[in-house]
Amino acid sequence: MTDTLTIPGYKVGTWEVDATHSEVGFSIRHIMVSKVKGKFERFNATFVTPENPLETKITASAEVASINTNQADRDGHLRTGDFFDAETYPTIDFVSTGARAKGDDFLVDGDLTIKGVTKPVTFTVEFGGFATDPYGNYKFGATATTEINREDFGLTYNAALETGGVLLGNDVTITIELQAAHQA
Repeated sequence: MTDTLTIPGYKVGTWEVDATHSEVGFSIRHIMVSKVKGKFERFNATFVTPENPLETKITASAEVASINTNQADRDGHLRTGDFFDAETYPTIDFVSTGARAKGDDFLVDGDLTIKGVTKPVTFTVEFGGFATDPYGNYKFGATATTEINREDFGLTYNAALETGGVLLGNDVTITIELQAAHQA
C-alpha cells in the first residue's frame, strides 16, 4: 500500500514552472574560506500531480550555457570542458523517481544528469503553499535543496593554492526557489 499525503490547496493536474518567479541556484566553497554562488538563467520544469501527491512526477532541465556567477570570465570557464562542457552537454536534467514524507520533511528522489553522468539525488522540499495570483493563475511555491559531490558527475577540475588547500570544494549545494502554475 502506498502512503497518502494530504496537502491543503493541492490540485491534480499538470503544473509548469513560472521562470520569472523561480531560480535554480548553487553554491560551492571557494579558496577554502568562502562560498561562491551562481544560478542558471534558463530552465524549465513540469510537475504532473495525481490524486496522491507522493506519486507526483517531475521533469526539469537547466541550460548550462545560461550559467551566471556574476563574473563573465568564470562563467566562460565553467562552460568549457574543464567543467560542464556546455557544447557537448547543453543541459542539466532531473527526473523524479519517487516522493516521500519523512517526519515534517517532504523528500523528492530522482536522477540528476550532469555532463552525461546520472546519479540518484534527494531534494528536501519546503512547501510555501498555494495561491491564486492577480491574473487568476493558480500556483504553488516551494524551496527544494540538495547537496552533491561535483566529482561524482565528472566535474573534477581544481587547482592547488600556494597557502595550502585547493581552489574549489567538492560539495555543491543546489537550491531551487520555485513557483509553478496549474495548467489543467
